[in-house]
Amino acid sequence: MKILLVDDQPLLLMGFRLILEGEPDFSIVGEAQDGEQAVRMVRELEPDVVLMDVRMPVMDGIEATRNIVGSGSSARVIILTTFDLDEYAFAGLQAGASAFLLKNVAPGELVQAVRVVASGEAVVAPRVTQRLLENFVRSKQPVAASDGSAEGLTSREVEVVRALAEGLSNAEIAGHFFLSEATVKTHVRRILTKLDLRDRVQVVVWAYETGVVVPGAE
Repeated sequence: MKILLVDDQPLLLMGFRLILEGEPDFSIVGEAQDGEQAVRMVRELEPDVVLMDVRMPVMDGIEATRNIVGSGSSARVIILTTFDLDEYAFAGLQAGASAFLLKNVAPGELVQAVRVVASGEAVVAPRVTQRLLENFVRSKQPVAASDGSAEGLTSREVEVVRALAEGLSNAEIAGHFFLSEATVKTHVRRILTKLDLRDRVQVVVWAYETGVVVPGAE
């Protein structure tokens, strides 16, 4: 797995490198210290995962993420932030990042997060992601409630979307709806195709923004 590190603080770059290089299947292919350099290196090195700081000179991590995702790159971006309710983390998810992590993440959690994002199988830190989304959706104008039908989702697919927004794994969704995990994976794949989204966390962002999931609702 090829990983690109992006941060303007050399000590953090060194720390992340030391942690991730300990994994036999991880390869750190480069380091960038600003967003513009990151965009260029993604194009040249084609990493699988990018650990992206937000506040950097020349080009910030949000704009860099938007550029990377917009270019059609298959690289998945993890936003690094200091505070779990940072408005920049939410902006990063809107820009197309697959997840966000706190900079004080434990080494084991960092390794697991990279694997999770690369696989596309789950949302990193679902409870934190959910809290972040609820916080910023509440701060916007109320959206009209939606059942997802306008986007061509079936009632079962809408149920799966809401389960994803709760942070449930494929196995948990399967148990809840008495389905096989293979069937859940098929539903998730169809949802991504119908909504033209990259991964599960983008589905959760979409669900909150369209009213399919309402903050605070049971």
